[in-house]
Amino acid sequence: MIPKMDNITGSKELRNKILFTFALLIVYRLGIHVPVPGINGEAVSDFFDSASNTLFGMFDMFSGGGLSRLSVFALGIMPYISASIILQLLTVVSPELERLKKKEGEAGRKKITQYTRYLTVLITFVQGTGIAIGLQNMTSPTGVPVVPDPGMLFVFVTVITLTTGTCFIMWLGEQITSKGIGNGISLIIFAGIVAGLPGALVKTFRLLGTGEMTIFVVIVILALILAVLAFTCFMETSQRRIPIQYAKRMMGRKLYGGQTTHLPLRVNTAGVIPPIFASSILMFPGTIASFSQVDWLQQISAYFAPGSLLYNLLFVVLIIFFCFFYTAIIFDPKDIAENLKKQGGFIPGIRPGIHTKEYIDKVLSRITLWGSLYISVICVIPMLLINKLNVPFYFGGTSLLIVVGVAIDTMNKVQSYLITNQYEGLMQKSKLKGRL
Repeated sequence: MIPKMDNITGSKELRNKILFTFALLIVYRLGIHVPVPGINGEAVSDFFDSASNTLFGMFDMFSGGGLSRLSVFALGIMPYISASIILQLLTVVSPELERLKKKEGEAGRKKITQYTRYLTVLITFVQGTGIAIGLQNMTSPTGVPVVPDPGMLFVFVTVITLTTGTCFIMWLGEQITSKGIGNGISLIIFAGIVAGLPGALVKTFRLLGTGEMTIFVVIVILALILAVLAFTCFMETSQRRIPIQYAKRMMGRKLYGGQTTHLPLRVNTAGVIPPIFASSILMFPGTIASFSQVDWLQQISAYFAPGSLLYNLLFVVLIIFFCFFYTAIIFDPKDIAENLKKQGGFIPGIRPGIHTKEYIDKVLSRITLWGSLYISVICVIPMLLINKLNVPFYFGGTSLLIVVGVAIDTMNKVQSYLITNQYEGLMQKSKLKGRL
């Protein structure tokens, strides 16, 4: 699956696409270190160190550390992702959006993309306003105010800065998608997550040097990391292939059809959405408690502390629920059955129409159950590593699913690009030989 390096370097156009992608990702990472005007950087850092297990910690991961630094890219690409998910959910209940998606073709997709951009700006403006107002009342654990000079001017500048930063990241992602290689939005999230790995390795070696962690524990952690990584790669590429047979049809004097293909159903159809939704709900009490010293809020926050038995149980239940919920939204067996019937396709041994729909739904439910259990294991393992082996970094969960998924998708696109170029080269050679 991994393309050979000489094939990549031998294609000038592909090499330029990869270099262009890296250049824009470097621009993104440089912007992470540009702070919003009017804040106390040390106070912000102290506050986020104490709020790593809240929603702020999760959003900081998606922003590549931009939120903990309160940089111009503090909101990251999350508003765009939120807007995409909202429009995806609205497509199920809105006939107009459903018509744009299914019947308008490329023009409809462009219209939905335009709506996504507008909604992204609106979400960014609302979130930026909330962050700007909240920062004025925020202090570090030592009592140092995050904003030394609060006021309407600070709110205005912060909102404009954060909104502009998110729009610029959205533009970078679209440029990577159109002129680079891979999905730009996914690669930006990928770059933000991977950028935290060197710091985690340095912290691990520092603990090893001070004697707080033994070499045996490090070897065990590395073995577990490799095992989890291999298991994740295997599951992310796993499919249940339902055989499809197309009936033979006469068109004039020729017989067409009769091909045999398959319908691929991914084990993890829902992707990274279920753990994101589940962790957002469970981290909400801790986020509220970080702004208040009320005793009962602190008690509720303690019950929902990551790593506790109640947290892990609810986390698994919510992941399984959202796996089935989101899969039902993005994959409609009824549409698949109707399309197969129109094209003359059928599943061997299954009657077309409602029986095909029921069969696909049954198979999809079974693999979704296994997919949800797989995601649950990947998301719970990091908490066990931190609590039992005192691992100084978070490995697994949503971040691992994103890294593996984006890496596999990017390699597949590079491979497809190389195959397409080879095919075009063969066609050109055959035309030249034909002329000779």
